[in-house]
Amino acid sequence: MSLPTTARDIVLNLPARFKPEAAKHECAIFHFQLQGDTGGQFTVRVNNGQCAVEEGISGDAECVITATAGDFEDAELGRINKQMAVMTGKIRISNLGAMLKFLGVFEELKTA
Repeated sequence: MSLPTTARDIVLNLPARFKPEAAKHECAIFHFQLQGDTGGQFTVRVNNGQCAVEEGISGDAECVITATAGDFEDAELGRINKQMAVMTGKIRISNLGAMLKFLGVFEELKTA
């Protein structure tokens, strides 16, 4: 499978990077709001070892991630440091604790 390169494809690819064993007892909804031609709005549901992604916003999110599609792509593809992108406001996260848990149930995007 080829490397997803657009923000839309990166989010839609999350189920392929999901680690169900790490999320056996996790239940949360995350909204991604990625502005720009290669982005979009997405709902990611993690529910007891399963992950689903749908286009559009639905449900009450535990965490909302907002960024331009370009900044999100740069962070996910290793072109900028993710922590610095958050600290400088390029990527905004409404609930850092929930986001840290979220990151723990997905494999990093392999860029090499």
